[in-house]
Amino acid sequence: MEKEKLHNLRHSLAHLLAAAVLEMWPDTKNTIGPSIDDGFYYDFEFSSPISDKDLPKIEKKMREILKSWKEFTHEEKTEQEAKEYFKNNEYKIELIDEIINKKEPITFYTCGKLAPSGAESSCSGFTDLCRGGHLENPKEEIKPDSFKLDRVAGAYWRGDEKNKMLTRIYGLSFETKEELDTYLNQREEARKRDHKKLGKELDLFTFSELVGSGLPLWTPKGTLVRNLLDEYVWQLRQKAGYVKVEIPHITKKELYITSGHWDKFKDELFRITTREGHEFAMKPMNCPHHTQIFARKAWSYRELPQRYANTTACYRDEQSGELAGLSRVRAFAQDDAHVFCRMDQTKEEFLKIWDIIHNFYKVFGFNLQVRLSTHDPEKMEKYLGEEENWEKAENILREIIKEKNVEAINGVGEAAFYGPKLDFMAKDSLGREWQVATIQLDMNMPERFDLSCTNEKGAKERIVMLHAAIMGSIERFMSVLIEHTAGNFPTWLSPIQVAIIPVRENHIEEAKKLFDMFSQASIRTEIFEGNDSLGKRIYQAKDMKTPFVIVLGDKEVSSGVITIENRDGIKTEGISAKDFLEKVKKEIEDKK
Repeated sequence: MEKEKLHNLRHSLAHLLAAAVLEMWPDTKNTIGPSIDDGFYYDFEFSSPISDKDLPKIEKKMREILKSWKEFTHEEKTEQEAKEYFKNNEYKIELIDEIINKKEPITFYTCGKLAPSGAESSCSGFTDLCRGGHLENPKEEIKPDSFKLDRVAGAYWRGDEKNKMLTRIYGLSFETKEELDTYLNQREEARKRDHKKLGKELDLFTFSELVGSGLPLWTPKGTLVRNLLDEYVWQLRQKAGYVKVEIPHITKKELYITSGHWDKFKDELFRITTREGHEFAMKPMNCPHHTQIFARKAWSYRELPQRYANTTACYRDEQSGELAGLSRVRAFAQDDAHVFCRMDQTKEEFLKIWDIIHNFYKVFGFNLQVRLSTHDPEKMEKYLGEEENWEKAENILREIIKEKNVEAINGVGEAAFYGPKLDFMAKDSLGREWQVATIQLDMNMPERFDLSCTNEKGAKERIVMLHAAIMGSIERFMSVLIEHTAGNFPTWLSPIQVAIIPVRENHIEEAKKLFDMFSQASIRTEIFEGNDSLGKRIYQAKDMKTPFVIVLGDKEVSSGVITIENRDGIKTEGISAKDFLEKVKKEIEDKK
């Protein structure tokens, strides 16, 4: 089903959900109900609480009403008419006021026959304040078994925790029952792989109420994995001529006023007022700081490009309702890099970063597709700079895509506010698509900060700036990687690479010899000993997703050879410890 029609189907179902709820609980206040990636939701203010147990009967009512929903009709209303209709619903009144302020038409959409009184719902009819986007004939176009109410959740009105908590009912919707069933099966597998669940089980990270929501704390194991990932990115960057820089975590607001970030994002910043009354901000990104490192001196064209790499924490004042494990946090680290170069060096620098991205992601089995994210010509007010410069920059990116001989996704309107970009999309092992790495071409920030070099003629020449994130937010990348691998990190990345399990106490001495041998070769090894049964200790080692497990008993101690079981259950018998060690070292070196 085409994207627009699927949106209309889901939005129509949001109306159907509201109609069913209002018929069953007439004193409920309905607010907003959009379509979302896997279905729809609607937010309500109920006079008495409902729960997931109520969903089957709401679903049943939706299917009853659907039989009479043959078409959507719409009409424009005056402010007075609209407010009279929703006089008992302060949420709709607030939305009507916003529409009036924007000088947009107030439109009502109706499906089914309304009761003569004009009430908001009857056994078949429902009217809502809406901009549109519905199916022409819901009764014929919605298959009754292709949608399902999913869950009840709390949601602040307009996503603002200062507002009242409403009840949100989520629904799932697809074109057919088969698609719905496939999605439900995939989601069940995703639940098993949920990074929040696995992160706790594998002891990678934690959250503390005393520290605050959206502020992850990394354990020794989790910190090890983060550092290994960051070191690998740095190895790839170092080969391409990057150098490391470091910056503070706060800045005067004037830096972001100059860059343009203040006007765009001032409400998303953590802001600090000093004792002297100066206003500072916790940095939400690193690029403006990096411009000032470049601006410290005059540059000759012979000294360009300058390539700065910096993995450092950033901070954004995300709303509580938007936080989600590691996927959306208030503090995150970016493996950020910025290239300051001449326009004619742009393509070469982009291609270098492109290769770094592909080399990094192929290690984890991700297949990448590129999206060309450009400005929306009809909404130039969203972007910094002249449209002519945007078109020039976007044509360079098109040349790069052509040179790489790939088919790019067309991302009109997906550009950053300061420049176009190439976004790399990865499908994980469950077939879900994620935006991962990005390369951005920025002609505006060098202009705003007056960044230049002296060219061959001794004249001042404006430079351009490239933004290059490989993982982007390490937190978000970790969430994707944990779910992609189900916590089965490749051996080079696993916190514990080899587990040694002595069967009895008299085998511990030999286990320690093996431990010393592997540890001296920089293999991360752990002995699972203690009072637990052998079976429980084997389970513990496997539950930690350890790549290799050695069970050490009488046979292994007397023969001098060992039996290895990998986490896939495949056993290798009669191998010497030395040969096994070389095998593990090779696997780590090759990053298999």
